[in-house]
Amino acid sequence: MDFYETSPGPVDESVLYDQDKHVSAAVWEGKERGALRCHEHTSKLDRWMLTQKQIELVKKAGFGYLRLIPAISLDNPLISALVERWRRETNTFHMTVGEMTVTLEDVAYLLGLPIDGEPVIGVTYTACDALCVKYLGKGPDSGYASGGMVKLSWLKETFSHCPENATIEDVECHTRAYLLYLVAALSFLYRALGNASLRSQSTISGCLTLLQCWSYYHLNIGRPKLHHDPIHECFPFVLRWKGKHSGPTSNRDVSFYRKALDSLQSSDVDWCPYANISHTVIPEFILNQLILGRSKTMLICFDKAERHLPDRCLRQFGMHQTIPEEVQRWERKTRGVDGGVDLSGKMESELNEWSYRRFHIVEAEEDLDESEYKHWYLKITRKLVGRPVPISSEFQRMNAALRDIAHLADTLSTHGMDDLQIQSLTRIRYVAHECLRDHARSSTVDIADPQNDVGKRIRGKERVRRREIGKRRRKDDPEQYYAVNMNVHSQLYDDDDNAQLYHVDDDVNNHQLLSIPANAGDDRELSPIAQDVNGGQLCDVTDDVDCDITDGVDELPSDHAADKDECKLSHGSDQNMPPGSHATVDVVPQSTLSSSEEVARQNDYSVLA
Repeated sequence: MDFYETSPGPVDESVLYDQDKHVSAAVWEGKERGALRCHEHTSKLDRWMLTQKQIELVKKAGFGYLRLIPAISLDNPLISALVERWRRETNTFHMTVGEMTVTLEDVAYLLGLPIDGEPVIGVTYTACDALCVKYLGKGPDSGYASGGMVKLSWLKETFSHCPENATIEDVECHTRAYLLYLVAALSFLYRALGNASLRSQSTISGCLTLLQCWSYYHLNIGRPKLHHDPIHECFPFVLRWKGKHSGPTSNRDVSFYRKALDSLQSSDVDWCPYANISHTVIPEFILNQLILGRSKTMLICFDKAERHLPDRCLRQFGMHQTIPEEVQRWERKTRGVDGGVDLSGKMESELNEWSYRRFHIVEAEEDLDESEYKHWYLKITRKLVGRPVPISSEFQRMNAALRDIAHLADTLSTHGMDDLQIQSLTRIRYVAHECLRDHARSSTVDIADPQNDVGKRIRGKERVRRREIGKRRRKDDPEQYYAVNMNVHSQLYDDDDNAQLYHVDDDVNNHQLLSIPANAGDDRELSPIAQDVNGGQLCDVTDDVDCDITDGVDELPSDHAADKDECKLSHGSDQNMPPGSHATVDVVPQSTLSSSEEVARQNDYSVLA
């Protein structure tokens, strides 16, 4: 058997030291979370009607191309499978062929954003009314604001139509609101990918159009077929995927893309997809900044600082890959609740790294043999995410082995054995039969198998469970239902008394998801409804998300990392849910964010810098 069938890595944990927290660890254990909810608000940009004066101001600020980003249908399963290979320890995707990442060069090519300039940083605020009045001309009603946060929907509803006869002050206010709604950054995408890669998360926000189009350019996985000739490129290059294109995506779930990435070959990767595109369509100011795509530096967006490590993916720049330097660990800081805090003091070391960005450009090494790198990489990476052998098959194989051991122990002659040998044989016989009895008692418990179960369930952007199934099972077969509870209750808790999700056999081809409440006693029945581990009710993530107002917006800054982390991007959808159905989504305990309040803030609100 191949080594990675039983140990997918890493063998050397010095690089991927947070493996236990990563979603790939949960997948390997059979704990599927399904497709992530993907939130992005750029699909609503066409609702903003800009005047010619506003367009000129947007171009002056360096966002002239960004406003042209088309509305692209997000492939949630593809994004989810990519997230399973993102590692926050290195800010790269750990593919089977080596590390890859979205670089500043990709931001420039795909979005047309300037990648050089002053860092986006400012002063924290705990209330937004005065700041909104100062820079936007008016403040939000109480329903559109919470402390230092303001809803994106208020920006759109209030500032999406600027009167033709507006004063220059009103034009500037409307334009600032548009830029606040628009901005996107690589630093926040890195942070969003890192958070979503943790096993406890179920949503992702950020500039997901950038991520998806990056994948289309670099990987021959999930790439749609174009209905136009790509030779005649438009800038920015994300426009290649504008309009209708074809490709069988309706039956592609996370498991499909996971298998594709697990078997990724070098021939499936285009390391330098922009090399054959005519650079005559690229603005000069973008061409002059492209060298920063190879800068080993720190990306900054207020209190969000993420390392940009192109030395780990040199092949994306047409270079031979060497063993990269050890990644210096850094603190992922969170802003305080006190107002009036100047983040430039709090982020001094990160700002210094950015200021020296042009002194840390990675260079190529000529005639390099990559075999040393490949040998090193296989030891430090997580090569596989999905199991080549399903858990159910491993269970059956173990059961068969135990039966063989028990049979040998039962039939082996003790003639000629001394007392110690007979005692050892008796012990082996006892242990083998005890294990077989344990397996028989728990045979009704079928741990979720991503290879079989996921494919049988709803394929698409969300994997849901119907509550009615549990109710029907409890009604139709109460004896088996309660018998399962009595037999396996003591085995279904982890060390922290968190609820674990299991599939309980109904019949050969039908499974039901059951969730065990963390506070259930031995005499309580299994609940057929997935429950929030904190006791709260599950609720949908609204499209009405929130944005950050900052003290630096008056300058309409150009941006090497221009996204406000708090522009929580909407457009999550449950497209596979039939009308009128009641469903519940798999629950995984939240353990990475400091509190449920912070989780809500990540999804629904933005904190004022």
